[in-house]
Amino acid sequence: MINVLIDTDVILDFFFDRKPFSEDAAKILTLCESKNVHGYVTPVSCSNIYYLLRRTAPHGKVLEKIKQLLMITDVLQMDRNVVIHALNSGFSDFEDGLQYAAAVDNGGVSAIITRNVSDYKKSKIPVMTPDSFVRSRGEY
Repeated sequence: MINVLIDTDVILDFFFDRKPFSEDAAKILTLCESKNVHGYVTPVSCSNIYYLLRRTAPHGKVLEKIKQLLMITDVLQMDRNVVIHALNSGFSDFEDGLQYAAAVDNGGVSAIITRNVSDYKKSKIPVMTPDSFVRSRGEY
């Protein structure tokens, strides 16, 4: 089974039903739910998802959405070493650097799934859009 880090933008596409991206985001999450892909998120993603969803929904409803997400994904650990790695990663966006460093430092992540591929130019892990990942799997 392939291990992937699902970037925050993909999850927000699903939760906010942002067309046309939400369809591929749903496919990624379905692959995780069916255990065809082992999906990971980070604590940073969970925090950002909460913050952005909270603008449009009550606290309890947002917590339920995050709990549902965590039923089909795992959370990569972030510690001092991940933060230092991110600070030294050369990423122009610190949040993307944190995501990347968590994927690298926790090992086993084979791809990062994001719509913002250009944000991960310095990645040594393959970076794919949800669409290209789904097509590469040939499952849809």
